[in-house]
Amino acid sequence: MGFRRCSQATQTIRERCKELILDDDTLREIQRRFLENIRRGLGKDTHEDAIIKCFVTYVQDLPTGEECGKFLALDLGGTNFRVLLIELSKNHFEMRSKIFAIPQHIMLGSGERLFDHIADCLYKFMKEENLIGETLPLGFTFSFPLTQKSLTTGILKRWTKGFNCSGVVGEDVVHLLQDAIERRGDIKISIMAILNDSTGTLMSCAWLNHNCRIGLIVGTGSNACYVEKQNKAELFDGEDLGSGNILINTEWGAFGDDGALDFVRTCYDAEIDKNSVNPGKQLHEKMISGMYMGELTRLVLEKFTKEGLLFGGKGSDALFTRGSFYTKYVSEIESDRPGTYTNCIEILEELGIKQTTEQDYINVRFICECVSRRAAHLVSTAVAGLLNKMGEKKVTIGIDGSVYRYHPHFHNLMMEKISHLVDPGIVFDLMLSEDGSGRGAALVAAVACTHPR
Repeated sequence: MGFRRCSQATQTIRERCKELILDDDTLREIQRRFLENIRRGLGKDTHEDAIIKCFVTYVQDLPTGEECGKFLALDLGGTNFRVLLIELSKNHFEMRSKIFAIPQHIMLGSGERLFDHIADCLYKFMKEENLIGETLPLGFTFSFPLTQKSLTTGILKRWTKGFNCSGVVGEDVVHLLQDAIERRGDIKISIMAILNDSTGTLMSCAWLNHNCRIGLIVGTGSNACYVEKQNKAELFDGEDLGSGNILINTEWGAFGDDGALDFVRTCYDAEIDKNSVNPGKQLHEKMISGMYMGELTRLVLEKFTKEGLLFGGKGSDALFTRGSFYTKYVSEIESDRPGTYTNCIEILEELGIKQTTEQDYINVRFICECVSRRAAHLVSTAVAGLLNKMGEKKVTIGIDGSVYRYHPHFHNLMMEKISHLVDPGIVFDLMLSEDGSGRGAALVAAVACTHPR
């Protein structure tokens, strides 16, 4: 039975990783705190001080599958920016798109430069697609925390995901985009809606699956939106167009910013936060999202190596350098079949770690699993909380984002944990979104076109 000689992580490593493993009782307490935060975000008297803001999106209707026409979509939510042309006909869509980079100096420069860059990309795309003479409806996916005053008014609350453009916080980003387009004077568009990527994901999945009621992002950032009754969203001040529902953008990444998650946060989480561009903010997101998962793992590896628990105590400059262990490494290491370590060996070699044993590979994989499983369980806890709050018997959750899409076990981890935490009688499934922030933006614009402003 020689092949069983080291089939699991060492006792010491398992003991030291216990703080990264959250049992169901702990998760239920997190869910209780999460739902209390949601209630505060929805309440008129408590919203101002609420950590989870539960912003009203002013999207009342989900798509029916009958939407038709030609629509533009803009998608800004990370270091790349997309312009899309989407043609909808009954239960069918065609899409053409182009990706443009957003250089670091623009991400950290003035708001005017950012929106001029976006308008320039929009012009280039429209020229390529021979659309210069047309005035098309546009949906703008802007995946940062917004307070919406209407479907076409969105005030930026704060930057996240490494952006810090001056002169934008507190301003209406639709107005800033329109100003940039007018400064050019060579294209015409009709902005029908601003939304974020979780809303787009929900709309995109609902177009295909009419049970979809939650849109979830687990990628560079993490967020969710869900369908709420208008009478429970006390800040909604619009006219009921008939459904009695309203989509709520939770901005749940900020959960824990008031200390609600301190009882489960570790020294690694504290280190991540200290070295981030927004210390003290988005603490839930920092325990989950792809922007931080690799670095969380690296911090554990560094600490254990320096304590002599990994690699014979011999690390490398790369391993001890912030940002060197990419989140994709976590997915790749966990993709190795049990008993094989091809990806793990390759990644450790890339990091310049020479003295490795089979036990090291097993330990590294175990650490990766602890970090990614914790992320999946935290997401699942919040999703189960929303399912319990909504109380609908059959719900599909539309999901987008690189972590959910590419991590080999995230889907299964979520299915299992939501099942443990959801109320009896609720049936749910998880659906991978096909381009929520693109198609979803076009669908919000398409639905908005059916309700003349």
